Amino acid sequence: MQLILRYLKPYWGRVAVGMSVKLLGTVMDLLIPYILAYIIDTVTPMGEVNRVLLWGGLMILCSALALVFNVLANRTAASVSRDCTRTLRHDLFDHIVHMHSRDMDKITIPSLISRMTTDTFYIYRTLGMTQRMGVRAPIMLIGGICITLTLDPVLSLILVAILPFMVGIVVFISRKGVPLYENLQKRVDNLVRVVRENASGVRIIKALSKSEDEKKRFHEISRGVAQQETHASAIMAINNPTMQFLLNAGLVLVVLFGARRVNSGLTQPGKIVAFLSYFTIILHAMLSITRFLTMFSKALASANRVDEVLATPIESEASLQGSATPGAPHIEFKNVTFSYNGVQPSVENISFTLGRGETLGILGPTGAGKSTLIRLLLRFYDVDEGSICINGCDVRALPLKDLRGCVGAVFQNDALFRGTIEENIRLGREISLEEVADALSRAQAEAFVQEKGGVDSEVHSHGSNFSGGQQQRLLLSRALAGTPDILLLDDATSALDFKTEAAFRKALREKSQNITTLIVAQRISAVMHCDKILVMDEGECVGLGTHEELMKTCDLYREIASLQIGGEAV
Repeated sequence: MQLILRYLKPYWGRVAVGMSVKLLGTVMDLLIPYILAYIIDTVTPMGEVNRVLLWGGLMILCSALALVFNVLANRTAASVSRDCTRTLRHDLFDHIVHMHSRDMDKITIPSLISRMTTDTFYIYRTLGMTQRMGVRAPIMLIGGICITLTLDPVLSLILVAILPFMVGIVVFISRKGVPLYENLQKRVDNLVRVVRENASGVRIIKALSKSEDEKKRFHEISRGVAQQETHASAIMAINNPTMQFLLNAGLVLVVLFGARRVNSGLTQPGKIVAFLSYFTIILHAMLSITRFLTMFSKALASANRVDEVLATPIESEASLQGSATPGAPHIEFKNVTFSYNGVQPSVENISFTLGRGETLGILGPTGAGKSTLIRLLLRFYDVDEGSICINGCDVRALPLKDLRGCVGAVFQNDALFRGTIEENIRLGREISLEEVADALSRAQAEAFVQEKGGVDSEVHSHGSNFSGGQQQRLLLSRALAGTPDILLLDDATSALDFKTEAAFRKALREKSQNITTLIVAQRISAVMHCDKILVMDEGECVGLGTHEELMKTCDLYREIASLQIGGEAV
């Protein structure tokens, strides 16, 4: 609730104007039955047509004013809801972009997608309904009760007797609704996750003929969502029939006792007609309030989920103090230890140094912690023990923009975005067309880009209109285009043939001598020419040196070399 109020605060002026106009429209609606009762009981018996026309015209005027005021108020409510939700989504997206990787792993990407879309939509609907019904329904309810008390206090006792039952139903539904919809949204998160996995892995699903299995898995998740939705809706469905029964029973009692009072001369027919109209108004007001409570239950659950994201801390700019040290290594890892889960270290006691322009190859089996070193250098995660320094300054003392601005990186399963080749390489940076062309040349992508129609040719989402090797060369071009001081390549040439990979390495040596490069690879051919090679196994360093040195001293490296380049070469 605090989240909604916080984002409504800049729009209080427009909200107040809209609600004031809505109040006027509601008052006009409430006056119409009262005028009708006056016409029936007072004006009509006089037999003066002009007075009937006068008061009838006043009813028409009230109806017209009610229409105009309600339309204006609804338009204002819609615009406030739109602007407020747009600001919320913008802030939520900005916060997600700057979230710490640990928190993103905890919440998960599918849940973040659900919160950005479904949850903000529920908030949007509730904001609009609150402004439309937040004034109208209570005023109609309270105003209707007050006017019926003035018309006939005795008949009003029927309404007074029914109200406690109505309030009890509303309280019961509101207390049950929020937890049910919170659980529903968690199930929706799982549904989004399954859909996302199937959409991204549709090719492998078809290739392995697993479509039926995935249909069953989706059916189970979808059925869980439907069951939870049914449970929540069943609780909320108590509202309408119960309210209808209570208020219609009240109408029957009003007609029954009202007829007797008219026959006894204790009241007038016009008042009974007006009383029935107000009773109907009160009925609709109560139904509107309960519908609002149903929507509010969903919105409150959604607001709690959105607020949970906004409450998570973002990446800290600098948690330490420090500055560059002249003569220090360009990159230095000092006894670095890190764990994703806080229990089992993913990397442990890793140390090495690199001078400017040197190249480090990182080799090892799957799950050895190779990619983790890249993420730690970029401060996607902070080390648990030890330190990582650039030019003698701990990366935790560097502003994130400065740290990542000097790095060009290509990750495993990296992404190309929908747009042109030029837009994908620039990625919003101030890079000239000449630098783009130079980066394409060094990445061995110039030839096929020209065949595609140049840098203005279209790139589909995830680069689906390019082969795997072409995608990797475009990603390499993006990393090189920013003239980085440090280049991080995480399995970035696995889809290249040996000839293209060799040409890329040659261009990197000749045209990027001052770039310090870290290459994570599975193939020994990708790292054997590096200045240093770090061999990792189960998160630990089991070898560090040149290719020739490791062939003599590291059993794991020698085994990999034997398997990949043959016994004779070894």
